[in-house]
Amino acid sequence: MMISTSTTWKNGAHGRKFIASFSGGKDSTLALYLSMQVGEAIGLIVMLEEEGQRSRSHGMPPALIRAQAESIGLPVYMAAASWEAYEEKFIGLLTEAKRLGAEVLVNGDLDMPEHGCWHDKVTQQVGLSLGMPLWEMNHREAVETFINLGFETLIVTVNLSLGMREDDLGRTLTLDYINELEARGIDPCGEGGEFHTTVINGPLFKHPIAVRKGEVIRHNEYAFLPLELATNEE
Repeated sequence: MMISTSTTWKNGAHGRKFIASFSGGKDSTLALYLSMQVGEAIGLIVMLEEEGQRSRSHGMPPALIRAQAESIGLPVYMAAASWEAYEEKFIGLLTEAKRLGAEVLVNGDLDMPEHGCWHDKVTQQVGLSLGMPLWEMNHREAVETFINLGFETLIVTVNLSLGMREDDLGRTLTLDYINELEARGIDPCGEGGEFHTTVINGPLFKHPIAVRKGEVIRHNEYAFLPLELATNEE
């Protein structure tokens, strides 16, 4: 009997050791949490921009990512890459993860096509399976699950051409706020690229991440709220 991709991707981490692709945002954090209920996490992998100063996906400084990983209690493996070298560097991290015992790569994608999935292609090259516990989940259900579990996350990037506003930056995702976003015609998960988040507390964390908010940066249709790890004196 053939097992469907849907079944294997959604339950891929069950009873197995896995490495998690981690952005520090809500979806990858929820995928990590759900996978840790059924499998064994051995670490996180994070891709950085070419200069190595910020994460590729959410623009987070490495110190903040390491603070998240430390609070979660997992090692983090990073690689800096241009878009041209991205796949090669990512496969290098997967290869190292497999050497360390990983059997599965977990990520937080919701709307990945069953055929032509990039993560499926690269994991097959390395000999890992793919786990996507949020795959095909209703977007409202995914974000409600995240909030109801007690995670706290801040909006750190907005696309001003997709209904988001600069004053959304720094706001915490709550049920009332996602109702507001939906009323404005915005996907509550930001799956259309409307916004990105950074998680600073929740059931995976031994302690909250203290952050300092920087000055808003504007670039074309985007606005960014830089976050830095706060010092003990702050």
